[in-house]
Amino acid sequence: MSSPTPTPTPTPTNTTATITPPQRCRHPLPRLVWIGTVVALLVPGCAGWKPFQPWERAAREREKYGPNADARIKDLLARSKAAKAGSAEKQLEFTQELSGLMLAEHDPRVRVKILQTAAEYDTASATAICTGALQDPDDQVRSAACDVWAKRGGDDAVALLASRFQNDQDHDVRLRALRMLGELKDKDAIPVLARALEDADPAVQYRAVASLKQVSGRDLGNDVNAWRAWAADPSTAPEWSIAEQFRRLF
Repeated sequence: MSSPTPTPTPTPTNTTATITPPQRCRHPLPRLVWIGTVVALLVPGCAGWKPFQPWERAAREREKYGPNADARIKDLLARSKAAKAGSAEKQLEFTQELSGLMLAEHDPRVRVKILQTAAEYDTASATAICTGALQDPDDQVRSAACDVWAKRGGDDAVALLASRFQNDQDHDVRLRALRMLGELKDKDAIPVLARALEDADPAVQYRAVASLKQVSGRDLGNDVNAWRAWAADPSTAPEWSIAEQFRRLF
């Protein structure tokens, strides 16, 4: 009689799975393909590739969006030079064209250049551009328009600059208008500058005093009250003293 077959003892198993890291591919082909791709990108003419040229991007942008601001300014100056060398009729046509450019231009920097270019011509269109620029939505264009009217002068200059000082919402533009009223050296500006002395802003008062010195030819110092008294009745102001004359000289 045979003895019973013994039951084998189960071998304990490890519940933690052993993960074998993947073996790196030792085949040279993938590496060669990668190197070939890099070489194709770096070497001009390889695989039909051409090195990138910055001018190509600029050309695409011009084709899509038109000339950039610098290009438009350069073209404007060149056309202005040609117009000045031409007849009065050519200049008239050019300034009429500038009116359309001013309305269509979206870049304030270019609008400033159009304004400054128009200011060099004595035509109705040029005057309209200079006047309209005082109402431009951008403060740098309005400031440039103040400068333009100080150079152009004329019967309307004081009224236009006074209106810009009184109505503009930008502090720097208001100060610019006051300064240009002084540059005009027109006594018609005295009432406007006298009202500016009553402004609550010390910077406005200071600029009004500086402009009154230019317009009046006097130097009563920086005392706002002294200038208020003078502006109320310039005929009662004391004659210049020797000290005042020396201050003006030195």
